[in-house]
Amino acid sequence: MSDSRAKRSAQNAATGFVYHFSGMLLSFIRRTVFIHTLGNEYLGLNGIFSDVLNLLSMADLGFSTAMAYSFYKPLAEKDEEKIASLIAFYKRIYNVIALVVLCLGLCCVPFLRLIINTERDIPYLEVYYLFSLANTVMSYLFVYKTTLLTADQKDYKVVRIRNITQWIRSIVRIIVLLVYQNYIIYLAIGTVSVLFNNLVASRTAEKEYPYIKHIKGKISSDIDIRKKIVENMKSVFIYKASGTLFTATDNVIISKVISTATVGLYSNYLMLSSKLLLIEQIIFTSMTASIGNVIAKENSKKRYEVFQALQSASFIFCGIITGLFCVMANDVIYVWLGEKYQLSELVVIAITGNAYLSCVLLPLWIYRDATGLYLRTKYLMLLGAIENIVLSIILGHVIGLAGVIFASAIARLTSYCWYEPKLLFEEYFDRSPKYYFLGIIKHISLIAAVIFVLKTAWRFYPVTGVLSLLVKGISTGIICCVIFFVAYIRTEGAKTIINKVNQVVGKVRASRQR
Repeated sequence: MSDSRAKRSAQNAATGFVYHFSGMLLSFIRRTVFIHTLGNEYLGLNGIFSDVLNLLSMADLGFSTAMAYSFYKPLAEKDEEKIASLIAFYKRIYNVIALVVLCLGLCCVPFLRLIINTERDIPYLEVYYLFSLANTVMSYLFVYKTTLLTADQKDYKVVRIRNITQWIRSIVRIIVLLVYQNYIIYLAIGTVSVLFNNLVASRTAEKEYPYIKHIKGKISSDIDIRKKIVENMKSVFIYKASGTLFTATDNVIISKVISTATVGLYSNYLMLSSKLLLIEQIIFTSMTASIGNVIAKENSKKRYEVFQALQSASFIFCGIITGLFCVMANDVIYVWLGEKYQLSELVVIAITGNAYLSCVLLPLWIYRDATGLYLRTKYLMLLGAIENIVLSIILGHVIGLAGVIFASAIARLTSYCWYEPKLLFEEYFDRSPKYYFLGIIKHISLIAAVIFVLKTAWRFYPVTGVLSLLVKGISTGIICCVIFFVAYIRTEGAKTIINKVNQVVGKVRASRQR
């Protein structure tokens, strides 16, 4: 990557770290207060509402990705009129999306109690849901402006606003839970914060690109451009909708097949794994726009070189993250919430498997979005999503919660996980994906061996409190870091990263000496 691309990626990553690490701390505090004031069933409700609304939000799926993709070229060419035209076009699209989601969401109200499986009746269930629906609908306001910042590698400006909003929202919510223990006020605070965040982020985009307010878009009159955008959106929609079906159906199935309270227990583990995965996701997603630039301007050798660097970094991060989670998850839950909130080792292994796929495939997914690869794999992804739902129901009845989670991993492995690398390597890197797959197999074997050895070794060290948890956690983290750094630091991808870092450090030192 060029110095300017590297600089913007670094800014995005640094801001992302601040946002997500502060969010991690706030999430633990807020969730602890939530569980002790409202209980596990209300936590399960949060998870179910989130899944239902994610499914409804499939009306939007594909537009944000397609928007960022369509902005790359006019931003590079500084074509202000084209950018403003696209903004005007997407504004009309998102107004329609918000209306569609609202209508579909209201249609779901009569069926809510069919998927909620609790030991006692929950009053005001429909009111809680409507507040959650309002959050989702308002999240579409002005997003067409903020996506422009993301496409221009200035996502850090949006993230700063989110960080401030996140702190205010979390602190106010914690106070409300402690003083009033009222779920409606809790949800209302979320609705107000979403509106505030969107308004401020929209104003930021307008200041950065003032011409988007004054040039009236005529993109709809250009039939060829409009057709291309709409066709791209259709393809992304099918792909992203399929991806949502992979993740946004689990809680609904768990609630119906097992119980809503189990959704709450599962969500605690899911939060732990997702927060750990954010460490890698922040770094990699901050590079998406830069990768789009590499795809557009560089040859296949350079594209592959950058991909190798990302994959080597991913192997290191993924080994540390999934190893740490699998070994420590139940101990963290025990010390944090208590023994009754723990899940079986089989469930932890299932969650680890899904977390691993989300982690190790991240470089591939970044290239997929940057290259528009979803145009070719959308129907295979859809078949995988259908397979996931069928397997989740069957395995959920057979082995319970672990079955629902295992189903997602099985469906992914038998669908797009093998086909997307094949397309990417053959069409963008001009080479076979054989060594990529061999690398994944070796990495899985190493992680499995590390987890087995660590779990066996720690069996004789019971975690009873915060101190013993810290000793075990720090020791496990250090061991995983050493093993995976030693295993991958000499790969070609790692050498590319080291060389780039040395170049940047050298330029910084040279500039200071002037």
